[in-house]
Amino acid sequence: MSQETTQGGTSLLNSLKRGVFWNFGGLYFFYFAVWQLIFTFLTYWLKGPAHMDTATSGLVFSIMSFGAIVLQPIYGPLQDKLGLKKNLFYFVIVCMLFIGPLFQWVFLPLIDANQYVGAIVMGAYLSLCLNGGVSGVEAYNERSSRAYRFEYGHARLFGSIAGATASFVGGIMWAHDQFSIFWAMTFCAGVLAVLLTIVKLPDDHMAGATEKRESITKEDWLSIFKNRSFWGFCLLIIGSATMYDVFDQQFPNYFASFFNDATQGATFFSRVVSVQILLEAVCMLFMPALINKIGAKTGLMIYGGILFVRVLGCAFIPNIAMLTFWRLLAALEMPFMLVSVMKYITRVFDSRLSATVYMYGFGIAKQIGLTIFSLIMGQLYTSIGFKHAYLVLAVFIAVFVIAGAMLMKSDAKALDKKN
Repeated sequence: MSQETTQGGTSLLNSLKRGVFWNFGGLYFFYFAVWQLIFTFLTYWLKGPAHMDTATSGLVFSIMSFGAIVLQPIYGPLQDKLGLKKNLFYFVIVCMLFIGPLFQWVFLPLIDANQYVGAIVMGAYLSLCLNGGVSGVEAYNERSSRAYRFEYGHARLFGSIAGATASFVGGIMWAHDQFSIFWAMTFCAGVLAVLLTIVKLPDDHMAGATEKRESITKEDWLSIFKNRSFWGFCLLIIGSATMYDVFDQQFPNYFASFFNDATQGATFFSRVVSVQILLEAVCMLFMPALINKIGAKTGLMIYGGILFVRVLGCAFIPNIAMLTFWRLLAALEMPFMLVSVMKYITRVFDSRLSATVYMYGFGIAKQIGLTIFSLIMGQLYTSIGFKHAYLVLAVFIAVFVIAGAMLMKSDAKALDKKN
């Protein structure tokens, strides 16, 4: 059996025929439904029922990011030791089950008593489920895709579908009862628990059995940090995935500035994002086959290249029609990133350490980059304006992506050696 087969090099048709593929698709759907609901409506809840000002609300998100930096060095090696065991995933789900009760009866009184304490406790708790927990979920599902021989990218498209669905349904729920959003998250966690329980560990003849039998030593973990491809990968992630999020933080305000009415601009932007997410799901269908053909490193470079063009273009776009088209280019970026990241890690590094590489090279590198560049770009937006700040951001993207690519080993050559 070729290494590519064990890493999910299967066709969409073959994936669709496997019952376990739909099971993991369900896991992605309900987990990222919770993710989308939190990151869409938490800001409104903090400003509304919680009566938090902008600075204190920012503290919640800062604690969530800081929590990810603390948790991911723990989650990564732990998931590698667990292999295909579900313990860490179950822990994340149990935390999510309490989102509804905590928001209904605990967080609000705590915030009323002391906003700063409430912000810290809430941010830390949500990090267990989301900013920190997402890497554990992604790593488990990617490892399982190799074990069960279906494409990770095909199952991951359910996350994109969840994003569009949750945004639409959540808007209706929010209008009727603002706390119903959080109880919906608890419901999703309950469904996740059922779906995860249904999944059975693969037989020994399936890919991944070797990973379960071989122990991982301290030297194995340290070897990651001696690999120049790891540091190149970190730089490229900072230049692409980090900058993607930094760009997105204030882009809705820039987009709305093209409208006379800010509310109209916000409404139109939400519709554009819904179309973008649906296009992402379509792209995810063929992206695994494309990355198998061109290579994961090339896919990551294309991701960075599209982001560079999109950011640079926004500095010169004169009207809302062109800006809308430019925004929709993001529908290509996420599929390139999601599929290429996982394939590069499993091809270039020891597959037994895939969770550790993912959480350090992607998760922590991205969060550190966000901490630094969010502050820098926030100051630039204020001092020189959006358009000039976008020129600076485009330079950051180019420098980090090119530097990272120069250090990264070709995954095609690494795959040939494994074979």
